Amino acid sequence: MATNVTAEALDESPIPHQHKQTVDPYNVSGEVGEDGVVKAIDYNKLVEEFGTKKIDQALLERFEKVTGKKPHRFLRRGIVFSHRDFEAILDRYERGEPFFLYTGRGPSSDSVHVGHTVPFEFTKWLQDAFDVPLVIMLTDDEKYLFSEKRTIEEVQGYCSSNAKDIIAIGFDPKKTFIFSDFEYMGGAFYRNVVRLSKHITLNQARAIFGFDNSTNIGRIHFGSIQGATSWAHSFPHIFGTDEKRTSIIPALIPCAIDQDPVGRARANYLQILSGLEQRCRLPLTNLPVSQNFYRDGSPIYVVHFVRLLNEKVFMRDTPNQIKNKVNKYAFSGGKVSVEEHRAQGGDTSVDVSYQYLTFFLEDDEELERIRLAYESGEMLTGELKAICIKELQAYVAAFQERRAKVDDATVELFMKPRPLSWVGNPRAPIVVPKVEPNADGAEPKEGGDGKLTKNQLKKLEKQKQIEAKKAQKAKEKEDQVAAKEA
Repeated sequence: MATNVTAEALDESPIPHQHKQTVDPYNVSGEVGEDGVVKAIDYNKLVEEFGTKKIDQALLERFEKVTGKKPHRFLRRGIVFSHRDFEAILDRYERGEPFFLYTGRGPSSDSVHVGHTVPFEFTKWLQDAFDVPLVIMLTDDEKYLFSEKRTIEEVQGYCSSNAKDIIAIGFDPKKTFIFSDFEYMGGAFYRNVVRLSKHITLNQARAIFGFDNSTNIGRIHFGSIQGATSWAHSFPHIFGTDEKRTSIIPALIPCAIDQDPVGRARANYLQILSGLEQRCRLPLTNLPVSQNFYRDGSPIYVVHFVRLLNEKVFMRDTPNQIKNKVNKYAFSGGKVSVEEHRAQGGDTSVDVSYQYLTFFLEDDEELERIRLAYESGEMLTGELKAICIKELQAYVAAFQERRAKVDDATVELFMKPRPLSWVGNPRAPIVVPKVEPNADGAEPKEGGDGKLTKNQLKKLEKQKQIEAKKAQKAKEKEDQVAAKEA
């Protein structure tokens, strides 16, 4: 159910002027009507405007069939709701063709909160499901360029702390490379930055990012840096130095929908420069960490829940701090009195505790039981908050236990340019060779000399055909057995 909120309810003055909704990488705001009412972000309209596709049941069923894994709760519940070319990624996985994951974080504080961990949790799940390499970009340069107060030394300090937080999600160092823009810039990566920057005009940057005449040139240029990470050959230590082969390896990018205009423009430039297919993107809805928490097109305006920095649920919070924050600040969908609530029930669509459970409670049946109990009046707000507190406490405690084991040496390992090791689809061969480390410590090369012979290519193709035939025969056998049993 869509809900509106007035500017007064948000303690904003004066009432905003009428304008359409704005969604770009640095500005997200709902439409404001003639009466000053701030409306929900219309995600269905965004899907239409941006040209993405809704993730439907058919796509989820195909994912499960291809990977053999149940879709993540974010996919099942529409939290990850839209995509570009995800079918192409599933096609590549079926054929055993390589792709990689790319995500990132702008280090702006020394500790992450629960909302920051959500996209990383989903990214880790994708990496485990597909068994592919992952690159994580720490945009310390961006946070310096887009802040009037932060120093380079400050954002670099946040980088180390944030890297430890990210590692504590549970990423595998054998398959994961984390890098700082300040530290990694150069070589193949910078060549791709320059390639992209040559094809992005000032007018295009203004249209995509909302820049104006007062924007510094560092901000204008940053899109090229962010875009270059989509190229596999920006990482020769992972994919090799032969750009003719590595340029066909696409990236799967979990991101918020406000980043999609960047991805769309970047994909166009990539096609112009090298004929690459579009990068696949999985936009997430906005997460429950900002003043306006949207999900499935319905806004929840939580004026007091996370208004101040110290009111967010940080991953360093104690169990008691989490309990106090939820009890004190989590907006309730319950009624004024117990009697009224028992008679009419609560509204889960605006109840923050319930919305948190949609993100952190894995059991679909239990979540539905809670919804029905709360909406019928059987469950009271205090009981619902207690369930939310328990889930958050367990989530944060598990993170803190892993975080305590991450030291400087662990960070150094993840951030060292090195070959990665992954399998991909175990039922199909990887057609592009991975980089193997040299015994002498020299620059790693793919396949020994960096090239595959014609015989090697023929063997790979033959192996792929054999695996495909085996899979087809196995399927036919299964169909025959199922037909007999029926």
